[in-house]
Amino acid sequence: MTGSRIAAVGHYQPTRVVTNDDLAAIVDTSDEWIRTRVGIRTRHIARPDETVDEMAAAAAGKALAASGLAPARIDLVIVATSTAIDRSPNMAARVAARLGLGSPATLDLNVVCAGFTHALATADHTIRAGSATAALVIGADKFTEAADWTDRSSCVLLGDGAGAAVVVADDTTYTDGVRAIGPVVWGSVPEMGRAVRIEGTPPRFSQEGQTVYRWATTQLPPIAREVCARAGVTPEELAGVVLHQANLRIIEPVARKLGATNAVIARDVVESGNTSAASVPLALSKLVERGEIEPGAPVLLFAFGGNLSYAGQVIRCP
Repeated sequence: MTGSRIAAVGHYQPTRVVTNDDLAAIVDTSDEWIRTRVGIRTRHIARPDETVDEMAAAAAGKALAASGLAPARIDLVIVATSTAIDRSPNMAARVAARLGLGSPATLDLNVVCAGFTHALATADHTIRAGSATAALVIGADKFTEAADWTDRSSCVLLGDGAGAAVVVADDTTYTDGVRAIGPVVWGSVPEMGRAVRIEGTPPRFSQEGQTVYRWATTQLPPIAREVCARAGVTPEELAGVVLHQANLRIIEPVARKLGATNAVIARDVVESGNTSAASVPLALSKLVERGEIEPGAPVLLFAFGGNLSYAGQVIRCP
């Protein structure tokens, strides 16, 4: 059975940067309050007329250019998002049209903040089954459009952006036995689904912050270790760890409990905030762009979000 690998990555963020002091002018908060509780200093906010598919296409175009593949080679596009307003055409079809991709299969996937790692697993499975040879996998969200700007506990968290990966068939036999995209470990806690919500008309984001914090810091480390075990690596062998960029006070204890003592830990949340499905590919793309992880080195991708869903896999860094 053919495997797959990430050939290239790309990301996009809106140009407008909003600081904690900017937020303090519109809601009862402060730079010190935000940094102490969630570790965020800035976030990027899209223009009112800047759409999810526009951001997704910008990130995907960069990944496609970096891969060297012709647009016609892409036969599958998956966009992970929870902030698409229109139902049809879906975001994936709109991205395909923007990039002139021809006639790929196009589908959107909504697992909120865990969307990209679910979408990456779906692309890997599709390629391994022989139903595609090259895929664009994108996480994109205009999360600030769902913000309640009167709620200081939630609005300070959110940012907008997109990240993308080109995933291609890979027949390489690696001497260490580790696949270029390892087995996914995924699941959810449906009975706790109301802990993270985007509901109403217009939709508004809200969460039970302490519930999410306790669940993430206690339940996720053993699941992340299982991801490593299924990939055939130990946490100490990881060169990078890219967790969902929700809150620095979650990222750091989860990484510490995982035991990834030699890994670069992505902390993009500090400058980008929580960008939902975009957060993992956005943070990964920045690490690759800065050369912080060697190509081919093992990297853990692990995300969690709405429905208290989670998904993770170990990949070889593109």
